[in-house]
Amino acid sequence: MELIDMLYTMVSEAWGVPLGNDKCIVEREKALKLIEEIKAQLPVELSEAKRLVAARDEFIGNAKREADSLRRAAEERARQLIDEQEIVRVSQAKSNELIASAESRSRELRRVATEYVDDALRRSEEAMSSALAELRNAHASFRSAAGAGAPARQAQPRERSDAEQQR
Repeated sequence: MELIDMLYTMVSEAWGVPLGNDKCIVEREKALKLIEEIKAQLPVELSEAKRLVAARDEFIGNAKREADSLRRAAEERARQLIDEQEIVRVSQAKSNELIASAESRSRELRRVATEYVDDALRRSEEAMSSALAELRNAHASFRSAAGAGAPARQAQPRERSDAEQQR
């Protein structure tokens, strides 16, 4: 850089040529000597610059590969999390559906059981009423038949035992 600065200074301070605005007078030997020194050092510095550029390119390439690897890993993890969230969402929906179905079945079973018990009790009550009516008719028939051939007893209410009352 120092040699280039020296060459630049030499050209910028050189005397101008009369009627030649863009031209100047430079000491040929000094200019050529500076150019030769620049050329001699240029391959060393150029190879160093190439090495630095190659190292920079390698570093950038490695950084890009690492960034791509990190991005792919992050995308895969994001997909896994989304899949897990989807599984949880589907599981919760299925769970809610099963709970609603079980509650509906439970209500329906309760309703059917209540109807069945109510019907069974109603039929039992009707059967008992019918049996009681037949028993009363039979008792009345017995009394009328017994009244013709036996002395009439006055019907006295008899007290029922605790066991009979519980039946």
